[in-house]
Amino acid sequence: EILEITPLHYLKLIENIDAYIVVEPYEDPGVLGNAPREKLNAKIKFNAPIKDILYGGKAEYAPGKKWCYAGWPSRKAAKYYNIEYDLLEKFIVGGMSVPQNKMDEITKDLGKSFENTKDVHVTDDLGTDFTVTIQDRPMILDNGLLSDDRIAVGLLGGNLPAGEVFFPPHEKIGEGTLFCPLTRDKMTNKIIKNTHLRFKEGKLLIDEITSEENQSYLINTFKDSEKIDREKNLPELRTYNVAELGIGCNPEITKAIGYILTDEKINGSVHLAFGSNKMMGGTSVSQLHWDFVTAPQANIT
Repeated sequence: EILEITPLHYLKLIENIDAYIVVEPYEDPGVLGNAPREKLNAKIKFNAPIKDILYGGKAEYAPGKKWCYAGWPSRKAAKYYNIEYDLLEKFIVGGMSVPQNKMDEITKDLGKSFENTKDVHVTDDLGTDFTVTIQDRPMILDNGLLSDDRIAVGLLGGNLPAGEVFFPPHEKIGEGTLFCPLTRDKMTNKIIKNTHLRFKEGKLLIDEITSEENQSYLINTFKDSEKIDREKNLPELRTYNVAELGIGCNPEITKAIGYILTDEKINGSVHLAFGSNKMMGGTSVSQLHWDFVTAPQANIT
């Protein structure tokens, strides 16, 4: 219970900052893997009031603070993701080093394909087949810069490496299945493999999720996040609603490793997130925002 309490002086500090920058905090992503679940839940509850301030989750804190989350490679992380360090460095540092004018050109060219689009249908040969609606929703070109257009929709920050075009789709519309070959549990960082996620009317069907490895961690994180959202007495529970449709386009990132920060930027991949999206022009508030990435070369119509 003590771990759940956010000190008032800490909240006041966050209230009075202009911006915050985070460089990947975990040298070893596996450090949380064996932590007691109740303590990890306490950590989320501790962070909840902080996230309200940072992302404008409550009206009195809107629109939030400017922010940046930057990845950084380590040899322990490379071992955890079961890849060579040089490849992890290529994805993160190389992904950040794409010339800004080139990334700007790539995202603008990709964005043109979605102008005046109502519905987006995504398929692949591994089981992905879903449709979401983006009509009249903002299109965000993630070229590594915090532009006036991003600020106008309420998105005050971004990740590095950059490299995607994304939308907050209509949260109660859309259905189908997404196959995610590799992801990382948002709470424990456990690697989760070969997951099928089915949703209907924009809402994830939690009881129909299947994964080949660590499925229980995925489901428990969703359910634990739901509990926290319910405790906050939000106008509407949105833990399970579609929150983001993104298309990766960073030319330096070519393979899923389980690190969502780079996986969602894979050139030719598509990702769908569930949970919060108010910070990008949507209508959902939640403690959770979880991206699930398809295999590369998904088909988009």
